Amino acid sequence: MIAHLAGTITEKFLTSVIIDVHGIGYELSISAPDAEKINLGDEVKFYTYHAIRENSEELFGFSSLAAKKLFQMLISVNGVGPKAAMAILSLGSTEEVRNAIANTDAAFIAKATGVGKKSAERVIVDLRDKVGAPSHYGATETKFTLSASIGPEDEALDALIALGFPLKEASAALANVDPALPTEDRIKLALKQR
Repeated sequence: MIAHLAGTITEKFLTSVIIDVHGIGYELSISAPDAEKINLGDEVKFYTYHAIRENSEELFGFSSLAAKKLFQMLISVNGVGPKAAMAILSLGSTEEVRNAIANTDAAFIAKATGVGKKSAERVIVDLRDKVGAPSHYGATETKFTLSASIGPEDEALDALIALGFPLKEASAALANVDPALPTEDRIKLALKQR
């Protein structure tokens, strides 16, 4: 299993990139928010998910461990494959998508390409209790202000997930920790709350 890739972006397409890792080019399908953040020549690290099917293999890349974990939750839902999960993650930041699921906002999830109303409702039913408490209450807008405690690229959240916390528990542990603190201090305080 390929857990992550670190290298240089040599080609960039609408929803994929080619990353050169010591002379070997890996093509990764990525979400729209990740594609917006990178440019040719950037040194990057992507967490990966290797999808193997009968007649194809594909690598999916994520700029954060939280995004990869949410992707894995999405593909666990019956009828949601890797491409649909990536389309859902392309709706906004990882936190926006997680928040939409926590708020049972099926209309937001249904905006993803290839995801219908029934699939969106299935995602909500299967995952709303697994993604943690919402950081923003009410209907999800396409872009909204993120909670002060958890940002779209929260290193403390990624660290807790790497330590084995489920996404729901990691976000709950950080909910009452001051986001202005350094990452190390936030992790220590979150671990003390467990």
